[in-house]
Amino acid sequence: MKKIKDEELKNLQELNNEFNKLKTQLGDLTLQKHGICLRVQELKIAFQEAEKSLMDQYGENAVINLETGEITEKEQEKEEETNVTDK
Repeated sequence: MKKIKDEELKNLQELNNEFNKLKTQLGDLTLQKHGICLRVQELKIAFQEAEKSLMDQYGENAVINLETGEITEKEQEKEEETNVTDK
């Protein structure tokens, strides 16, 4: 029976082992990505709920500065300008 050389066999085994490790790493990354995507979706929903609650409390025209917490109203001038140019 013919056999390949020991070095050739060792090389093939090392390449196969590395290939299998990389496949496993790709699977792990895919699972991590899926978990992150789910968390992003959860955060979007939580943000929308918080936004709705704040709009109910402070009004639909309230603009909240995320750095300071300061509440201002949407600028009426921009809305009026838009109305004038639309006519």
